Amino acid sequence: MKTVALGAAAAAVPTAFGERPVKRKPNIIFVLADDLGWAELGCYGNTFNETPHLDALAARSVRFTDAYAAAPVCSPYRAALMTGQVPARVGITDYLRPNDTKHLSTSHVTIAKLLKRAGYATGILGKWHLTGYASAGAKEVPPGEHGFDETILSEDTGIGGGSYFHPYHFNKSVKRRLDAPEYLVDRMNVEAVEFIRRHKDEPFFLYVSHYAVHTRLAGRADLTAKYEGKPDAGKGGRAQRNNPHLAAQLESIDAGVGMIVAKLAELGLSDDTVLIFSGDNGGETRVTTNGPWRAGKSTLYEGGTREPLIVHWPGVTPVGKVCKTPTMNTDFYPTFAEIAGARLDPAQTLDGLSIAPLLKDPAAKLQRDTFCWHYPLAKPHFLGGRSTGSIRKGDWKLIEFFDTGKVELYDLAADAGESKDLAAQSPAKAQELRDVLAAWRKRVGAKIPANCRDYDPSRRR
Repeated sequence: MKTVALGAAAAAVPTAFGERPVKRKPNIIFVLADDLGWAELGCYGNTFNETPHLDALAARSVRFTDAYAAAPVCSPYRAALMTGQVPARVGITDYLRPNDTKHLSTSHVTIAKLLKRAGYATGILGKWHLTGYASAGAKEVPPGEHGFDETILSEDTGIGGGSYFHPYHFNKSVKRRLDAPEYLVDRMNVEAVEFIRRHKDEPFFLYVSHYAVHTRLAGRADLTAKYEGKPDAGKGGRAQRNNPHLAAQLESIDAGVGMIVAKLAELGLSDDTVLIFSGDNGGETRVTTNGPWRAGKSTLYEGGTREPLIVHWPGVTPVGKVCKTPTMNTDFYPTFAEIAGARLDPAQTLDGLSIAPLLKDPAAKLQRDTFCWHYPLAKPHFLGGRSTGSIRKGDWKLIEFFDTGKVELYDLAADAGESKDLAAQSPAKAQELRDVLAAWRKRVGAKIPANCRDYDPSRRR
């Protein structure tokens, strides 16, 4: 393999990983499942869904228990991933509609731009969802304008909404490559390993952004039938427990992870590749439970924002360890930059921290104990989510409802399922967290819709 300098540290990975000689900059593969709740993988305790490749990956990696999404819906999560900034700072706090006038500004130095500057080939495979679409009359800003050399199977009319078999409604120009009926997840899996093959001789960043398991759920017929035949299977596509359709889609994603791992081994790239798997927000409670957490997508309860996260890097991450230190997906930007030895751009403000110390020592702590969320809505989400803000400080968590002014307070150490609201019996703690949250909103420029019923700028600051 050719030797490539690592920024200022030409012969070693940055110091958070120790002085580990390398032959090239590490490849970075980030696999993201859409609407995948925390509890769907076998390695997170699920006994119905079959995820052997992800479970095997977790067994030789670091698995995180307290990994958070920066938002409970998709577009804000993706904005945070690309920029390292909380959604309130970016200005994208809800999912974007096809005719939306908002888009991720090209003024950002996205992680793709940063890694491209550092000598990486960059590719996105799948869902983008950071722009409106020209087909709906909006200004369209595709991934190529944000630093991606290759854009594969991304949408140009909307995010799909269950378009899992060719022809795909999200992009009708896509030609079929696999035997009919071509299944989208299978197609994406093939495209992923082909990208790896094309770029085997240079460092690359591949963002595999699955549309699955977003509703409407639609798995391959053979896999769906397999799960429907299990004695404990839920009934129908709306089953909230042991959903055969969700399980079938997840098994296809899992197979793709296995294909990626096999291709890396075949090409001799395993030791030079960081492989990450996660989800963008909690699962829809119409089709799953997100247990043991409360609620799901569109809410700031734990079920809406806590995500599976597995990070694998041979020679750096210890085998089969669990990290309980809280993280957020804003942390991927500085982490990927550190892995690549890329020089951060001073023009790009970052809210995340590098989790590099946790990859080396999962028992380590970061210099941070507070996370904040801002999810303002003009009207309730169709899944039940309301206009809210939230803060976790240590094990204490407060949720503030903008539509009523009510707050809820939980001790996650004693009540991880958020079943006992302590706001009335611990008013001082509730006020303390509310003040910290208000100060954070001011610092990041967060805005609350003026049509919230009790909106009071002086009190909300």
